[in-house]
Amino acid sequence: MKLNKLIDHTYLKAFGTNAEIDKLLEEAKEYDFKSVCVNPFWVKKANKELQGTDVLVCTVIGFPLGANTTEVKVFEALDAIKNGADEIDMVLNIGKVKEHDFDYIYKEVKALKEACGKLTLKVILETCYLTKEEIRLASEASIKANADFVKTSTGFGTGGALIEDVEIMKSVAKEKEVKASGGVRSYEDVQKMVQAGATRIGTSSGVKLVQGLIADTDY
Repeated sequence: MKLNKLIDHTYLKAFGTNAEIDKLLEEAKEYDFKSVCVNPFWVKKANKELQGTDVLVCTVIGFPLGANTTEVKVFEALDAIKNGADEIDMVLNIGKVKEHDFDYIYKEVKALKEACGKLTLKVILETCYLTKEEIRLASEASIKANADFVKTSTGFGTGGALIEDVEIMKSVAKEKEVKASGGVRSYEDVQKMVQAGATRIGTSSGVKLVQGLIADTDY
């Protein structure tokens, strides 16, 4: 797959304005990225501006902490889909992972996938807070609940994607997919993540990556 089609071109900062989102969307159209990933408020705008392109609209749910109730996450997802989202990146309940309540994780992801239907659901584990075993178990619960992807990070935690974490996630995901987000700063980093099993890269530096430059941000 071409590099540009691995990239979810991302802007999730709290202080984003129309100007920042316009820039993101123009870059996405120019470089034909796989998707733009924006906060839910911007989904309707992104959907409108990307009509006639094959750039998907991705948004985030339960973001960035994952501590909303399942019912709120389902409502958020349905609202985003109504506004034109093609893909949903949800943050699972990290506290429940730390408690090893994987039945809760399974039921929550299952509810979100039922809300998404045929649309793509990516489950953000926030791997920086998890042990390797918790990464494996959270991935297993998410894939069992029919998630399409497991994803490493929000970009708002203490760290981003690590090669060894992507490898664990892919070993569980098998024919399902893995999204590596955070810390992918160069084409070499992208190659390493793909070799480890990632099929999607979340980054705010998509333009620099396709230009062969080094990103100056960790997300």
